[in-house]
Amino acid sequence: MDLHEEHEPFPRSLPDNCVEYVLFVLDDVLEPRSLLAELENVRKTAMQLCASTTENYIWQRDCFQLQIKRENGLVFLQGTTDYGDSIEDEWLVVYLLRRLTTTFPSLWVRVSDSDGEFLLVEAANVVPKWLSPEIDSNRAWMHQGKLQLLPLSASSGVKRPLALAEAIEYIRLHPDALVYSPFTEAEAFYRLEKYPEGIKASMHHSLVTIPRKLAHILHEQPAAIAPAVEAFYLRDPVALRPMMTNSPDLHFPPNDLVTVSVRFSKVLFAQVKSQRFAAPPLWSNIVKSAEAEPEAHPISEQERKTSARLELGMKVTSGFEMLARSTDGNTNRLAREFAILLQDVEEDGDEVLPTDEDIKGWPNADMEDDEAWLDINFEDFENELEGRRQKDGAEREKGFGDLGAQADLRKIVSRFEAFLNDETAGVEGVELDDMDHDNDSSDDDEGGEGEDDDESSEDEDRAVSFDEDQFNRMMREMMGLPPEEESRLSTATSREGLQGRWVDDSEEDEEEEDIRQIAAQMEAELKELGALQLDVNPQGAKVLTSKESAATKDKGKSNEQAGEESGDEEVDIDYNLAKNLLESFKSQAGLAGPAGNLLGMMGLQLPRDEDEDEDEE
Repeated sequence: MDLHEEHEPFPRSLPDNCVEYVLFVLDDVLEPRSLLAELENVRKTAMQLCASTTENYIWQRDCFQLQIKRENGLVFLQGTTDYGDSIEDEWLVVYLLRRLTTTFPSLWVRVSDSDGEFLLVEAANVVPKWLSPEIDSNRAWMHQGKLQLLPLSASSGVKRPLALAEAIEYIRLHPDALVYSPFTEAEAFYRLEKYPEGIKASMHHSLVTIPRKLAHILHEQPAAIAPAVEAFYLRDPVALRPMMTNSPDLHFPPNDLVTVSVRFSKVLFAQVKSQRFAAPPLWSNIVKSAEAEPEAHPISEQERKTSARLELGMKVTSGFEMLARSTDGNTNRLAREFAILLQDVEEDGDEVLPTDEDIKGWPNADMEDDEAWLDINFEDFENELEGRRQKDGAEREKGFGDLGAQADLRKIVSRFEAFLNDETAGVEGVELDDMDHDNDSSDDDEGGEGEDDDESSEDEDRAVSFDEDQFNRMMREMMGLPPEEESRLSTATSREGLQGRWVDDSEEDEEEEDIRQIAAQMEAELKELGALQLDVNPQGAKVLTSKESAATKDKGKSNEQAGEESGDEEVDIDYNLAKNLLESFKSQAGLAGPAGNLLGMMGLQLPRDEDEDEDEE
């Protein structure tokens, strides 16, 4: 029995938001008894590298970790990191592993997550054509800082996934036969370019007003902020129950408050900052006094900051209160360490707590970073997409996001464009590889489109890759890409392709008529709302008003009259695509929807934006 046949029936899958990494030392010179010593040496070096590189880094859930493992006759190092909502943790792990392979020439490393070989997903546009998601398992390896691929010959020329033991055996016997492509490597490691500087940039310092006891614990264990924010972010009525009474029996009652600087990751800060949270009874009077009589006199900037720090401190303290009551059975290492530290502080009493003078002497005691990165200005957003540079360096720093954000936005747009402009796609959907339709070859021969279609049909396919009604409606809502004439032509093409699959002629006519009526009604409604028009000159507002919608509609009419002669130069497709994507995602109000689902399939997660809802209230 082949190795791949042995493991295929029960494939092991990782939990969501987890990255797994395996490290092999492949050196023929090493004796088996020396292998364990070498693996332990690699493990210690890796942990030292992690400690020095991520000294002030806040991990979302799990940190980088390695253990020696034996499986199917193989001895190697293995680790799993749960990165939660922080995709930065996953790429930081990849960065550490890549650096480690440059230290040990005989080290081979593979990383994967719930999506499989996510490095190949990043480089999907430049990987060899024969390599598809169905067969890429265990084919991507990091060695001496490079990304190398096991060729098709590793599976005897058959398109199938490889077992781990198969991949290791092939690397042992044919280390020089692996495929190396600078283009694939550049795409796969694109997100690593910002490290190690990006580690510091992913942190955020904020002043918060919290009880003195909690300030002492955070000073002793800054990383404890991660499980506390998660406890607050994922709270339920049971966790809130102890704080919903006037009982002073709390670990962190709102007494003896001090203002200190707390270090968050940007993901953690966004999670706690964006949450709406009614003040618990013991905090309500304190919070109300800070916000008293807002209409009697204008609130000064200092008063606004004081109120914001108190509100943020209330959320952080509530998170720690919930964490303190849930440490029993908690598998999180930081949560257990926090419970031990809290017990020691409560046993020692107030004598161990710092004085105000002690707090002033702490490093970065008054550090507070700008929160502008939480906001999006659509004018700066458009400039970033178009790559426009500000005249002044200081002005450029105020723009939307940073170089990483600009690159990510362009990647979103390029992936959608590549998806929609896939000329190989027919009514059956996008054809990624021969592997995707081997089982349906007869259907493809009957209903697939030939390669010698006329030029007009190719133009239509280029505008809309496939004409499924549901996808067409979804893309119209988000992007407004297909013009009215092309939409009608595309619908006609779709009907012609589907006629070969319909048997009953009478039912076919009725269904076509229903589809035409529904499409016409929906198109009229979308046009009335301005969803199908392209507004290339936004006036800086985050949400289109009725006047802007009317202006957009007029511009759309003029563009239709111009026809194909105007070309794409007058319409910034990239800007409108990304803008409409964000607006569609925002309209979901944090719930599931088409924009969120499509971005999620591409590995992109966007935070909720509740600013406008708060303003309305």
